[in-house]
Amino acid sequence: MGLADKRDYYEVLGVQKGASEDEIKKAYRKMAKKYHPDLNPGDKEAETKFKEVNEAYEVLSDSDKKARYDQFGHAGVDPNFGAGQGGYGAGGFGGFDFGDMGDLGDIFGSIFGGGFGGGQSRSPNAARRGSDINVSATISFEEAAKGCQIEVNAPRVDNCSACGGSGAEKGHSPVTCPDCGGRGQVRQSQRTPFGVMQTQRTCPRCGGKGKIIDHPCKQCSGTGRQRRPRKLAVNVPAGIDDGQAINLRGQGDVGINGGPAGDLHVVINVRPHPLFERDGFDVWCEIPLTYAQAALGAEITVPTLDGKVSYKVHEGTQPGDVFRLKDKGIQRLNGRGRGSQYVRVTVEVPKNLSEKQKQILKEFEAAAEEKNYQKRKGFFEKLKDFMS
Repeated sequence: MGLADKRDYYEVLGVQKGASEDEIKKAYRKMAKKYHPDLNPGDKEAETKFKEVNEAYEVLSDSDKKARYDQFGHAGVDPNFGAGQGGYGAGGFGGFDFGDMGDLGDIFGSIFGGGFGGGQSRSPNAARRGSDINVSATISFEEAAKGCQIEVNAPRVDNCSACGGSGAEKGHSPVTCPDCGGRGQVRQSQRTPFGVMQTQRTCPRCGGKGKIIDHPCKQCSGTGRQRRPRKLAVNVPAGIDDGQAINLRGQGDVGINGGPAGDLHVVINVRPHPLFERDGFDVWCEIPLTYAQAALGAEITVPTLDGKVSYKVHEGTQPGDVFRLKDKGIQRLNGRGRGSQYVRVTVEVPKNLSEKQKQILKEFEAAAEEKNYQKRKGFFEKLKDFMS
C-alpha cells in the first residue's frame, strides 16, 4: 500500500487530531479488541484492520513519531522518505514484534486476561492480602473527650473451621490441574501475517485457580473460607472526633494462600451534647445570667467535662461576653495537654413582672445616669451626627 492509500492515523483510531495520550490509548484498546484475530477467526478484513490499528497506535503513542506525523503526514514516519531515521525498524510491519512496543503487553493483558505476547500473569496460588472491614460505632460526647473502651460487631472472613482453608473434605486434598499445570492459564499460539502471536486464557477446567477439588468441603462449599460473627473490644483514644476512624491492623478478613489479613476500620460517630459544642480541642457552652447578676456581678456555677466549677462574673457583664477556662477542654490526640472551655454569656430579660416589680424598675430607670449605658450613649451620639 502506497503512502497515498494510507488512511489518516487519527481516523483509524477514531480520535481527533490533538487527542491526549490517554484518549489515544483508550481508543486503541477499543479498536484492538474489536479487530483482534482471536475474536475474528478467519476474517481477513478484521485482520487487516487490526494491523492498521496497531500501525496507527505505534506512531501516535510515540511523541517523536507523532510530532513528525503531525508535521509531514505519513512521509514523516516512513523510513523510505526524507524524514527517515525514525520509521518502523528494519522489518517494517512484516516483522512486527509486540514485545518491543512498550505497554502493548499491558494493554492486551487487560483486554484478554494477561500474557499477551508472552507476558507473565499472576500465579493463582500467590499469597494475597485479605480485604479490609469497615464498621461504625456511636459514643457519647464525654467518651470521645475522655476516651473509653467499646465493643464492636465485626464479622470477618476466616479459614473454614472444617477444612482448615483447603476447600476439600477431611481426608482429601486439592490436586494440581492437569490442563494448566497449576498456572491457572493456558497458552495458545496463532500465526498471523505479522508473526506468531501468543495469548493466554484462563484455564477453563480449574477456572484459573490452578487446582481442582474433587471432594469439596460441605461446610464452605469448597471455597475454604467462611464468614464468622465476631465481637471485638476496641480502645477509643481520648480526643477522638466525630467521623474519625480507628484502624486495627490485621483484624480484617484473613489473607488468601497465606497472605496477610486486611485491617479493621472503626468509624466513630459522636452523639451531640445538650450543653457543649466542640471546636477542635476546645469546648463551648452558653450560660444565661439574670439582669441583676450581669449588672452587679455574681459567682455562678459552670458545668465542665470535669464536673461543676465556680466562676465570678464581673459587674456590668454584657450579653455575648466570653470568658475562658484554661485546660478544661478536650485531650489532644497527641497527648500534649488539653484545649480550653469557652463560656458565652447571655442576659435574660425577665417576663411576667408584677406591678411592684415594674414600679421598682421604673424607679431604677429614672435614677440611672447616662454613663451607666455606654453603648446606648455612643449610639445616640452617632445617630445625632448622622441626622444633622
